[in-house]
Amino acid sequence: MQFRRISRFPPYVFSIVNDLKMAARRAGEDIIDLGMGNPDIPTPEPVVEKLKEAVDNPRNHRYSASKGIPKLRAAIADLYERSWGVELDPETETVATIGAKEGLSHLAWALCEPGDSVLVPEPTYPIHTYAMILSGAHITAVPLALESDFFADLVAAYERSEPKPRVVLCSFPHNPTTAVVDLAFFEQLVDFARRRNMVIVHDLAYADLVFDAEHAPSLLQVPGAKEVGVEFFSMSKSYSMAGWRLAFCVGNPAIVQALTKLKSYLDYGVFQPIQIAGIIALNECQTVPKEIREIYRSRRDALCDGLARIGWDMPTPPATMFAWAPIPERFAHLGSLEFSKFLLREGKVAVSPGIGFGPTGDGFVRFALVENEQRIRQAVRGMRAALAQDPPAA
Repeated sequence: MQFRRISRFPPYVFSIVNDLKMAARRAGEDIIDLGMGNPDIPTPEPVVEKLKEAVDNPRNHRYSASKGIPKLRAAIADLYERSWGVELDPETETVATIGAKEGLSHLAWALCEPGDSVLVPEPTYPIHTYAMILSGAHITAVPLALESDFFADLVAAYERSEPKPRVVLCSFPHNPTTAVVDLAFFEQLVDFARRRNMVIVHDLAYADLVFDAEHAPSLLQVPGAKEVGVEFFSMSKSYSMAGWRLAFCVGNPAIVQALTKLKSYLDYGVFQPIQIAGIIALNECQTVPKEIREIYRSRRDALCDGLARIGWDMPTPPATMFAWAPIPERFAHLGSLEFSKFLLREGKVAVSPGIGFGPTGDGFVRFALVENEQRIRQAVRGMRAALAQDPPAA
């Protein structure tokens, strides 16, 4: 039996490491999981309590509004005004989504037809590539590294593409590389897109997880950005609500309304008690993102300091809840998947192989800061023992 869209997907390498991790745990081994970016920090208590209260009300057990209830859309508009000075019309320029992955995937259907071309960073979070592939679009990869000039590389990728891309998808702060940009980058990008009649889709998943500022810049801070683009804001990291599946697409009203219309045929929205709890998070938990950021900062420092002590050099991540580490030279011949297996087997630490984020990621592994500092230090001890061994043959 043929599954034509699915056949374009490569093997999901993250599941290989995950299966090995689960097998080791079933055998009684203590595996420290720094692989999947699954936040372990509890959701704020007021949000949980509001969910419980809303669940008890039978009126909230019915179908909800696919685009999000009005007070929730007003709350995300208020957040953008407070944090970035951006005015949004809650009715026409905001739509709630069932997490950013759902929103990005359905937006790709609205924006792209088979044969269209899209610019996407590489390496990058897999849904950024595969949402576009599911729409039938062709992907032109734009190389991205912590120290790269992403805008110059984007322009070069556009010029070599045929047909010319009609969408550019980006995400800063970036997963997995942790790269950040300033507002001047978005000013260049908006001007570039406007002159070429392109659409910008920006995934602002790590808006609050930057370590030298209160917030990462928003695309929509640029005058005229709403003429050409939309942005996704997720509750997953800023409010540690990953499992709740609540995010927003905001910006260009025509694009937002196209996604809203598509979603009206496909879903009935997020469970209404979750939407109600989300209002509490956005309106009443304004100090929470900073508190969460400081937890990740401490974990980042524990990991980076520990890796430096054992001779594993890597740049200090400026943002996100991840660290993007080049494979030590002695082990580089293994590639990221075999090196991840080696760390799991010999160091009892699970990491994400870089190749899962695209071919250019194969020289790296990604650490997710989802264990406390004590466990991170334990992980460093395990990796020190592993790296002291002779490298296995490729």
